[in-house]
Formats: sequence, structure tokens, C-alpha cells
Amino acid sequence: MASASIPKDRVSARVALVELHIRLENEHDLEGVLRTFGDTARYDDEAWGEHYEGKTGVRRFYEQLMKAMPDLEIDVQHRHVTEEAILVEVVIRGTHLGGWRGLPPTGRRVEFPLCGVYTFDAEDRLAGEKIYYDRGTVLRQLGVFHEPQSVLGQISTLVTHPATVARALARKLLRG
Repeated sequence: MASASIPKDRVSARVALVELHIRLENEHDLEGVLRTFGDTARYDDEAWGEHYEGKTGVRRFYEQLMKAMPDLEIDVQHRHVTEEAILVEVVIRGTHLGGWRGLPPTGRRVEFPLCGVYTFDAEDRLAGEKIYYDRGTVLRQLGVFHEPQSVLGQISTLVTHPATVARALARKLLRG
């Protein structure tokens, strides 16, 4: 989709806003993070299919995250700037010290790559942040997910999905 070109100073201001936003996340400054969003604030955690609308919803997302990983660290690896959005490739690090998505604190460290897409409103405030990452990697690091090929993964599959295992075994036997 083609759009009119925006002045370089607006692009620079957007880059500065994203850099400020990430710095405030690293400082665990919830109020500061929320100030980077405009009135149409939205947060999309695509790995979980969860969408948070308005500043109240965005606050709820960050409160959960900051409670779950009070030592959250975001390390920017690459930044890609377009006229419509800014994309960042980061590495997330932290220790799971608070409840998260129904999982009690495990005390385990996580480190995983994440891609964030920032969009802007008419006043060049954040309209939305959308994040993409592999939740299986996070859950494995937290000790609650095991690869199906591993012994623990096979045991877990057998215990939690006996009908699936029985169907797979029946198909194997019928094929000869």
C-alpha cells in the first residue's frame, strides 16, 4: 500500500519514541511506558493470540509482564524503519519470579528472540505494539514444555493425550 512520504524529522521523532519506550521498559517504569502510547493504545501478543485495547488494557499487559519478570531486560539487536512502522528485533531476558499465564513462579531464567512492530497515530504517539515470538521456546525454558522426541515429551504426550497416542498406534498397526 503506497502512502505519502512523511518528513525525515517525523521519522526521527518516531525512532526516538521507540527508543524511549524500550528504555522505559528496561527501567520498569510502567507510567513512563504508558505515556509513550497515544489515545488509541493497543498491545497485541500474537504468540498467545491476546489483544489489549486502550491504555487500561495495555497497562494490564505490562503489569502482568513486570510482575512475572521483575528483572526484564530487552536487548535491541536490529531496528528496521519504514514510513508506516518501526520493527525491532530484540532478545528478551529475565527471571520468572511472579505468576504468568496461570503458571506459578518457576525461578527459571528465560532468553528468547522477539520481533516487535510499532505503529503510530496521527500525533506520532504509539498507536500499537505487536509482538511475535516462539512461545514454545519460553515454555521449554520455564520447564513446562518438552519436545515430543525427548523422553519427558513422550511421557507427557502419553499422559495428556492417550486417545491421540492410541489413534497413532492403531494407524501404525493398520499400515503394517
